[in-house]
Amino acid sequence: MNILFASTVEPADRWLPLLREALPQDDLVLDAGNAVDIALVASPPPGTLEKLKGAKLIQSLWMGVERLLADPALPRDVPLSRLVDPGMVAAMSETVLAHVLDWHRRLYRYRAQKQEGKWHRFRQYMASDHTVGILGLGELGTDAAKKLRVLGFNVIGWSRRQKSIEGIESSTDLSFVLQKSDIIVCLLPLTEQTKGILNLANLRKIKKGGGLINVARGPHIVVPDLLAALDSGHLAHAWLDVFDKEPLPAESPLWKHPGVSITPHAAALTEPRTAVARIAENVERVRRGETPHHLVDFEAGY
Repeated sequence: MNILFASTVEPADRWLPLLREALPQDDLVLDAGNAVDIALVASPPPGTLEKLKGAKLIQSLWMGVERLLADPALPRDVPLSRLVDPGMVAAMSETVLAHVLDWHRRLYRYRAQKQEGKWHRFRQYMASDHTVGILGLGELGTDAAKKLRVLGFNVIGWSRRQKSIEGIESSTDLSFVLQKSDIIVCLLPLTEQTKGILNLANLRKIKKGGGLINVARGPHIVVPDLLAALDSGHLAHAWLDVFDKEPLPAESPLWKHPGVSITPHAAALTEPRTAVARIAENVERVRRGETPHHLVDFEAGY
């Protein structure tokens, strides 16, 4: 089969050797000039999607597909798969745990004290004293929830459909989850229903002195509302990895706000060493005439 690799972001030299090793019988190309059976895409060059109308599968190299779905050139009659990469899942859980522990152990406050030259100990809490609320119980949210539970935290999750995860309380009632949570982790897909979900009304439902971690997509948060919740003291701190505009503009107030920690959309990157096996599995399923894994529901948006 002809397999197109098309990305303006993912470096081809990291992917192609591994892909050729995993799919030795297939032709891997960087140009959509010839007929394409399967396209591997992540922010593809302009004009790429228009050439994929006869493809058997468009395989995203990322888990999030909202940019592809928003592109009018995306052929809607071609199956689209998200990439569920074990390396990315592990990395995301590491980031979530790091930020939760930063809040739980008040390390962000000790860093601020260093800048001020202060010596002051804060009260110590046990993990079981705190409840972590996770918005989104897909592959990423479920893995993070299980690892937080191992550390001793109480964990509650919110999802569109009721989930059953051993040791994890789950609910389809967003207000209930927010009100029970000391800190919220957003791992939601970005859809019309989740844009702006972290607005002032919902942020105020989180327990006072709590925290917010957004490692999903920037538009989930209404930024002025978040700043208001921080300035009022209702929220103690926010850890943001994603933003409405990326890179984050220099004039954004988030850069200088003392209650915000920023990372450059680096919470979890796709890891070719673990992702290629999942891609190859979908290629083989297409070759056998089977349904690929992790197909996107165009109506749901993920």
